[in-house]
Amino acid sequence: MAGEPAKICPTVEELPDGWQVKKLGSFCSKIGTGATPRGGSEVYLDSRASHALIRSQHVFDRHFDKSGLAFITEAHAHELRNAEVRSGDVLLNITGDGVTFGRSCIVPNSVLPACVNQHVSIIRTDRNECEPGYLLSVLTHPAAKGYIEAFNSGGSRRAITKGHIESFEIPLPPLPEQKAIARILGTLDDKIELNRRMNATLEAIARALFQSWFVDFDPVRAKLDGRQPTGLDAATAALFPAHFQDSPIGHIPQGWTIEPVGEIVACVGGGTPSTAEPKFWEGGTHHWTTPKDFSSLQAPVLLDTDRKITDEGIAKISSGLLPAGTLLLSSRAPVGYLAIAAIPVAINQGFIALKCNERASNFFMLNWCQTNMAEIESRATGTTFAEISKQNFRPILVELPPKELMAAFTAKVAPLYAKITANLHQSRSLATLRDALLPKLLSGEVTLNGN
Repeated sequence: MAGEPAKICPTVEELPDGWQVKKLGSFCSKIGTGATPRGGSEVYLDSRASHALIRSQHVFDRHFDKSGLAFITEAHAHELRNAEVRSGDVLLNITGDGVTFGRSCIVPNSVLPACVNQHVSIIRTDRNECEPGYLLSVLTHPAAKGYIEAFNSGGSRRAITKGHIESFEIPLPPLPEQKAIARILGTLDDKIELNRRMNATLEAIARALFQSWFVDFDPVRAKLDGRQPTGLDAATAALFPAHFQDSPIGHIPQGWTIEPVGEIVACVGGGTPSTAEPKFWEGGTHHWTTPKDFSSLQAPVLLDTDRKITDEGIAKISSGLLPAGTLLLSSRAPVGYLAIAAIPVAINQGFIALKCNERASNFFMLNWCQTNMAEIESRATGTTFAEISKQNFRPILVELPPKELMAAFTAKVAPLYAKITANLHQSRSLATLRDALLPKLLSGEVTLNGN
């Protein structure tokens, strides 16, 4: 085990009078994990039969993601009866890579009944000593990440044990203060969650419009049937033809074209300057991204990157510094992450960057990639990991509308993505405030009424 810090929040020099530092195991009624049911993933069901099975991919910091949630039968749940979660349990990812390891949230009541697999730990506090929301605030604070990482034995696949968790030293205020801290930080979380849900709705609206106009061709079919397209003003409706034409991939609206994506937009790759050369990295001010930055995005917009690069580093990357608005598609590890860069950014070799234009806007291409992801993934090759090359990506055919219709779609969805971006900025500010507030609350510099 690497040298562990004395406190989980090392920025706190002293705790107020009457506060304690206690080992986590001393005030928990349960710390444990589950297992994969006999039969492995073959026994997973798509809809609820008895219990949900919570895996590490569902656990984000202060947020539970139900996407891809699997379910198991009552018999398989009985196998995992010691791993059944209860309302208020704190979940902690105890294995994973540098992204998923150490993430923590409270299990939502809406997912119960549920069990966890072997990669997720259940932490059930004694409510007379510790408020779950307070413990979550401590475990998800940025300072705690290094503390938890110190218990990892090393390697790219992180892991900690039940014994490690029990030995975590947690600053423990009196219960009224814990509840007050959990309440005020939870209020910030509630707004962040509201923004996340709003963004999901806005993105769904944009996807639905793309599907209607460019996949299902609803306005064209309406005209073909002698009906007026629904939900469109006269000027927009006039941009759609009333007939279809044959094409190499089937019927498409009259006047549209079929073209390879590589002839519509510029598709470029990136690189990684030598990490052993300080002049490429030290003091860098330019954003440089890898697919790792995309793993925790909750909307297809990139606001920031983990690493920055210098002018000398930029000069070593053939695609240079790409402008804001560039669409980025991860081409490996994994294939399929998507985001529009809200900032100028350089990319590593794990991307295909699409430099869009008026013929195909970034909003159009984002939705096109999402809609055609199965086709994109099918063109990936590789034995160690799947990768789609620019050579295999560029020939994929796009059903391309005229410029006037492209402009109309862009004008419709641009305000949606602008609001998504604004919400993301606000949520980042709220998260920064939350993370700055906790050490002040723990040190007594800021006090709250615990009643």
